[in-house]
Amino acid sequence: MHAILLLAHGTPDTLGEMKAYLDLVTSGRGVPDYVVEELQHRYAEIGLREEPGPELPHLTRWTMKQAELLRTKISEPVYVAMRNWKPLIAPVIEQMKVDGITSARVICLAPQNSRTSIGLYKRDLMKALGETPAIQIDFVEGWHNHPKLIEAFADRLLHSRVPQVSIKADGKQAVLFTAHSVPSRTVQGDNPDPYADEAKDTAALVAEKAEVPDRYFAFQSQGASGGPWLGPTVEDSLRSLKDRGYDEVVLHPIGFVCDHVEVLYDIDIAFKQFAAARGVTLTRT
Repeated sequence: MHAILLLAHGTPDTLGEMKAYLDLVTSGRGVPDYVVEELQHRYAEIGLREEPGPELPHLTRWTMKQAELLRTKISEPVYVAMRNWKPLIAPVIEQMKVDGITSARVICLAPQNSRTSIGLYKRDLMKALGETPAIQIDFVEGWHNHPKLIEAFADRLLHSRVPQVSIKADGKQAVLFTAHSVPSRTVQGDNPDPYADEAKDTAALVAEKAEVPDRYFAFQSQGASGGPWLGPTVEDSLRSLKDRGYDEVVLHPIGFVCDHVEVLYDIDIAFKQFAAARGVTLTRT
């Protein structure tokens, strides 16, 4: 029997699980206590608590909702697995075997292909399948330019720009596309990661579809690990846009397909505060 397997990043269910979650994110390397505490603060700001709430965390809830909606459109069973939290990949694969699944198309809920996301998902999936896999896998390496993705991002942009942002006769409005940053070393060398080019390509295609006149691109949520990360940052871009005379910016994240901490905290709280302090009204699609 054939199935669809959706892979996503995963997120902790409670604040107390943050350290264990970050151990999975870093493949056991761990992080300093101050990083754990900072992330606990950010997750608390977007609603995560010490005890499980009545609803699943944002990323888990919306990923499960996407799977639920997909089930209404296709006849094949749809499974969800997370790389960094429950439901983890290995137990889901075992359940698929029990259910009689013999083949599956695997789609990562990260449109742009990167060794730091899709590459790690694929590594963990292959490990879970073992050397003689009982399930034959059709792994989708990336779908950054799929027409339906571009249409969805363009539609969201078109339907959120005017209602939420007051267009001033004497002001200017820019659209700032963003994608999650990755370490600069990943795009260097003889075998550069395609992620940065694919992210910019997604933004360009969405801008063309939505007929955006003034568009810009930035990488957001740079990490704290050693070495430089891809830029320009959102903060630098907002400064530059203000200097160019823009007092309203619509930020459109095209590297994510559902809300999570990099959207709900980084954009909706941190970037909005940063922009407001500089006289810029920031709206997120």
